[in-house]
Amino acid sequence: MKRCAVATTVLVVLIGSLAWAQDSTPKVQVFGGYSLMHTATGGLTGPLMDAALGQNYGTFGLRTNFNGWSGEAQYNAGRWFGIVADFGGRRGTFLTANVGGVSGLPKLTAYSFLVGPVLSYRTKSKLTPFVHALVGFDRSSLGATTITGLPTPASSAAVNYTDFAIALGGGLDYKLSRHFALRAAQVDYFHTSIDLNSFYGSAFGAELLQGLATHQRNLRASAGVVLQF
Repeated sequence: MKRCAVATTVLVVLIGSLAWAQDSTPKVQVFGGYSLMHTATGGLTGPLMDAALGQNYGTFGLRTNFNGWSGEAQYNAGRWFGIVADFGGRRGTFLTANVGGVSGLPKLTAYSFLVGPVLSYRTKSKLTPFVHALVGFDRSSLGATTITGLPTPASSAAVNYTDFAIALGGGLDYKLSRHFALRAAQVDYFHTSIDLNSFYGSAFGAELLQGLATHQRNLRASAGVVLQF
């Protein structure tokens, strides 16, 4: 009789645990929000760009922070493990002018697509921390333009470069309701492998832009809203 009671109790606990896990673990999650990418310059400096474009020393500076967006589609195979597809984009002018009246600075745009596993720590708490390891590609483009407002106008050609990318990081989701959560923070070490010698050399035709890095250690921070189904 006691054995039967114990077995029944264990069965009820297991069924309850499974039911709770199924109710609390969404099969599909969709994230969308803002991202900020801090990019490595790979040895490129403002004075190098001044020399390459034939301008006075101190004319140009470099921008390292780019605004963008981030999105993810995640399938959860279980309570802890899932597969995620990560999409992202960013844009801005990589050059800044230290003198007034300058226009036509070349615009840099980039898009990425990565996939990989994600591990989530789900409990009865509203907080769900997670980590992921993603691999894929990143495509950077520099638009053709003519920089004016300088003693000597400078031109750049359009350039596209697709490279291998890795994102290692994680974040924290805060559950608002059954179908909505807030991604309070997601931070990724974002590795790209752009040959900056080829990229900037093709854009500006400048032999001085050599000896630059062929890979970059960037940092991406994101936040937004998560839909859960």
